[in-house]
Amino acid sequence: MSDKCQVVFSVVRNGFCSFAAKMMKEMKRLILFSMLCMLTATTWAQDDGVKQSSEKSVTLDEVTVKGARTIQKVDGQWIYPSKQQIEHSANGYSLLAKLTLPHIRVDDAQNSITALTNLDTVQVRINDIIATREDLQTLDMQGIDHIEFIDNPGVRYGEDIAYIINIKVKKPVSGYVVGTQLTNTLTTVNGNESLFGKINYGHSEFALSYDLDYHNFKGAEYNEQAAYELESGDIASIHRYSLNKQSRNLSHNAQLTYSLSDSNYVFQTKLSGSSDIKPQRSNAQMAIEDMPYNDYSSSRSSSPSLDLYYHQDFRRHQSLTANVVGTYIKTTGNTENNEGTDYCYNTDGRTYSLWSEAIYENRLKPFTVSAGTQYGQRYNHNIYEGDVDAVNDMHTSTLYLFSQLKGRLGKLSYMGGLGTSRRYYRQGDATQDLWFFRPKFTVSYPLTNRLKVKYDFEISQHTSQIALVSNVSIKQNAMETILGNPDIHPNRVVSHQLKLSYSTPRFTSELQGYYRLNPHCNMEKYIRQDGHFYQTQTNADNECNFFYIDTYNQWDIIPEKLTATVYGGIYRFFNFGEDYTHTYTSFNGGCSLQAYLGRWTLGAYADNGWNFMEGEHRGHQAPAWYITCNYRMSDALSISLYAQHPFSQHPLTNKTEVMSRYVQKEISQHHRDYGNMLTLKLSYRLDRGRKYRDIQRSMNHSDKETGILSK
Repeated sequence: MSDKCQVVFSVVRNGFCSFAAKMMKEMKRLILFSMLCMLTATTWAQDDGVKQSSEKSVTLDEVTVKGARTIQKVDGQWIYPSKQQIEHSANGYSLLAKLTLPHIRVDDAQNSITALTNLDTVQVRINDIIATREDLQTLDMQGIDHIEFIDNPGVRYGEDIAYIINIKVKKPVSGYVVGTQLTNTLTTVNGNESLFGKINYGHSEFALSYDLDYHNFKGAEYNEQAAYELESGDIASIHRYSLNKQSRNLSHNAQLTYSLSDSNYVFQTKLSGSSDIKPQRSNAQMAIEDMPYNDYSSSRSSSPSLDLYYHQDFRRHQSLTANVVGTYIKTTGNTENNEGTDYCYNTDGRTYSLWSEAIYENRLKPFTVSAGTQYGQRYNHNIYEGDVDAVNDMHTSTLYLFSQLKGRLGKLSYMGGLGTSRRYYRQGDATQDLWFFRPKFTVSYPLTNRLKVKYDFEISQHTSQIALVSNVSIKQNAMETILGNPDIHPNRVVSHQLKLSYSTPRFTSELQGYYRLNPHCNMEKYIRQDGHFYQTQTNADNECNFFYIDTYNQWDIIPEKLTATVYGGIYRFFNFGEDYTHTYTSFNGGCSLQAYLGRWTLGAYADNGWNFMEGEHRGHQAPAWYITCNYRMSDALSISLYAQHPFSQHPLTNKTEVMSRYVQKEISQHHRDYGNMLTLKLSYRLDRGRKYRDIQRSMNHSDKETGILSK
């Protein structure tokens, strides 16, 4: 080996050893911290054992914990909210925010739920069926039985879902409820006003809700430092920044629901409609090296949806569920960007979709067997006019078959299943007809009455968004264009997860490791041609892997009075593209505190966002910190005040870095209206004659994907 090679090898070896040492040091800290929490909790549990010796033991299939509000299950955990949490929650968002679920950020003021990981999406359900924002806002709080937080969804739930929050609610059989929630930000134009009503008569329930959502955010600051490597080897540096960036939106949402149910069946029909308007002159006045240019955009969409749902129980341990949803989406828009030269185009899109599902379940004593099918059909017809001149017709259909077995063998709990899907896609001369298989199994074993270990393995497939597989190209600025790729194929995803969990009546701790491999995945690539740069996606020989080790700890410092939560982890990302390699290490974590003081509820929450790297983009989701105060004036009326991003004039809302061979960019956005944001919420709910029985099911599976490629 030459002296030069030896030097290079020595540098690489020393760098790797240094990085490995740092990673091992951080992992040891996390493991020691989690173990210390568990040992401390054991001491508390022993002290509490004498006090709680008279309490009744609760056995729920898997783990028995005296007085515990959290029950560990093979696919997640069941959480029984306390009386104080339910009484001090005006709706579903407020309750979920108080639970502080692992890897989930709930913004009660803005009615949003975000998964703080890069593991697909979070899905909220009410009695097993997907819920809308309106469903959570009108949730019957007094009928809540428990919350199923599923952080390891089985094949029953389909693909691309990382977390499921399933709220179990009892069935009201009499009475009525009417209410309103008025949410308005005091420091800027931002609000959500909702009205709702439900009435039960005999076996029938009628429900109606209307929701108005609007905002007009000003004072956004956009800063972009970009460098482009030309064919000649020269570097073209461009500094883009905003002078007056503004965002406006107005949306209307209405739902009309009729339900007919008895002790062993439920039939529901829901008609919903939404209208979303981003008016003209919703713009970003930009500049390049003090030379201003305009970037205008506007859009309007409307979407009616009809949802039919039926559930039937047979002989108490068997059931059949059927669901059919039809959705129509109409979208129009206008975009203009005159950086360098004028560039303007209009979009006119139509989406027609039909989705159906049928599931059979047999709950036997040693195990539960379930099997079913899902079928979806979608047609997208999108017209681009102006500087983008294209007609994009896409036909897609999906068929998904699954079977699943869930049960116990002594102390060992298991869940195993196989999903099979066929995906057909046609766009012009490009067609795809592919079959995929999704095996998944999970095993868990209680090492002690409070300590449990669980392992999960899964092979699945990831499909790109419809817009990314279109044959349309959209100019982003004078130097860049997004280019769709109809030849993208879905890629395989392999994941392993190992979790150690510990629970007592007052303390819950988790330590978990996760590893995901994405061979031949869909990753971005910049193509340089004649001084212009095209951003597209390819499969090629790409590989995108990452792993993390993290811990989650929740402690009832004073039972039903004061609760604290702390979580955090080390994340490592590996991106091997066709002609690049990028790695990144980050720490993601947060904490919260909830106090219940009579009619008052005080809360504080903070996290550092989500820092990750995928392809050639390094993303930094904005950190969040909130202070909340709620006062329950009566059983019907409560007032809440939210202070978001206090002590910050222009908080960071997003940061992105592009690390391509030809394009390097650093983009950051700060927003004045998000700083020191004060929001006031008034909740009024009046109910009379409400009585409950078995769990009620609800539904919603309306389509949202338009397939339009945009900036």
